[in-house]
Amino acid sequence: MPEPIALITGATSGIGRAAAAQLASAGWRVWVAGRSLERAEATAEQTGGRPLQLDVTKPASVAAAAAVVTELDVLVNNAGISPDYSVLLADADAELFRRTYETNVFAVVTVTNAFLPALRRSGHPRIVNLSSGTGSLTWSSGPNPQFDYQQAASTGGRLAAYRSSKAALNALTLFYAQALESDRFKVNALAPGVRATNLNPGAAARGGDPAEAAAAIVNLAQIPDDGPTGRLFSYDGSIVPW
Repeated sequence: MPEPIALITGATSGIGRAAAAQLASAGWRVWVAGRSLERAEATAEQTGGRPLQLDVTKPASVAAAAAVVTELDVLVNNAGISPDYSVLLADADAELFRRTYETNVFAVVTVTNAFLPALRRSGHPRIVNLSSGTGSLTWSSGPNPQFDYQQAASTGGRLAAYRSSKAALNALTLFYAQALESDRFKVNALAPGVRATNLNPGAAARGGDPAEAAAAIVNLAQIPDDGPTGRLFSYDGSIVPW
């Protein structure tokens, strides 16, 4: 059987980099996508993947990458930003939300639609969207196992742009799963938990091992044909409520 093919956006650091290494070591052909070709090349050399220049916020860059990658089994929409870590909602402006949504939401649509032709050539197409437990409206309005919602509610809406963008991504995950189900796609989202990445100062200071979240990506990439679709999973395999 031919080696399965995966593409990971934002794969030059953090969870994406760890997922690239794990998939490559398992025998996958992995496209390591990054805004900087130089960084993508360095990461690909270190992880066993293949470099791909891809700025998810630039349609021309996405189109160029899609012209290179014409066969694909798994798309991992991992690229994301959190620029409002220290910004209270009352002090935020619409531009902050636009910038956050440009990467975390709009780019997911651009990238996913661009690579649908390649994914449709697969016998087992999978899409994995990197979301967040803080984007769960249920967890954000009541007790939950991943973060203290009462403490979050007392911080003046800090991270509102990031968290609402992930809630929107959760909705997109469900809608893509419904739209593509007849084409055998499995489309799921992952709440990776707080990881030691460069997403924001909090993650860098108190996050856990990115490899644990990467292992969850690998599991969702290999979800069986009779497995679930349109779900938000925690890194431990449990279902996160919308």
